[in-house]
Amino acid sequence: MAITAKDVKKLRGMTGAGMMDCKRALVASGGDFEAAVDQLRKKGLKVASRRASKKALQGLVVARISADRRSGILVEVNCETDFVARNSEFVAFASTVADRILADRPADPAVLLALDFGDGRTVRDHLTDLIGKIGEKMAISRFAVLESDEGVVVSYVHPGARLGVLVELSGSGALERTGRDVAMQVAALNPVAAFRHEVPQEVKDKEMEIAQEAARLEGKPERIIDIIAKGKLERYFKDNVLVEQPFVKDSSMRVRDILRQAQGTLHRFVRYQLGR
Repeated sequence: MAITAKDVKKLRGMTGAGMMDCKRALVASGGDFEAAVDQLRKKGLKVASRRASKKALQGLVVARISADRRSGILVEVNCETDFVARNSEFVAFASTVADRILADRPADPAVLLALDFGDGRTVRDHLTDLIGKIGEKMAISRFAVLESDEGVVVSYVHPGARLGVLVELSGSGALERTGRDVAMQVAALNPVAAFRHEVPQEVKDKEMEIAQEAARLEGKPERIIDIIAKGKLERYFKDNVLVEQPFVKDSSMRVRDILRQAQGTLHRFVRYQLGR
């Protein structure tokens, strides 16, 4: 049968695939729209399989905050090139994925991929279609959900959407403004933990070992090596623990000082940097 421009436009509307891909699928299926849709999906699966070994380190970090400010999500959606990361369809896909996570709070990536994208088809279906259409490996590599019973969740996404942060705070002060300042601090200085008791023991042990070895190489007496190492560990905490870091907007203060001034309590943070 003859394939008309109207047929091609209809299939494009159903799948979002390119005009030529739609025409080829309709020709191959003899005008059967259901078979043409299946063919386009198979193309996406073939492209995904062919590019499975490729690295997908570009993409977007997207944040969403609920209307009541009590919950927020952060998601990283990856592709192979920065060019595709700026593609309007990729951007729209990442945005819808973020909306779905905020609305449905999936437990893990497998549950996320099985969610309804909003049109009766799953997130996985749309991801596969987009891979087939654009021709790059894509993945939803990770996501985080923060929920607060008594405070707020604040987000910050750095221009370019390659870095995003969520912060949970509670208190009686200006939590939104303070939360954004803290989130920007996390983005800029990449702390290893919010509080020193959260620093993994293996990290502390490693820092002590490095400091001890450095002291020995400098010829320090053995009896004071542990004292020197503990002093350097303290310095490590001040540089790498969020509440102890100098505040980026005013280095005469530490982050814990601005929290105290705002009558706010920090609970936790999440930081995603693209590809890391």
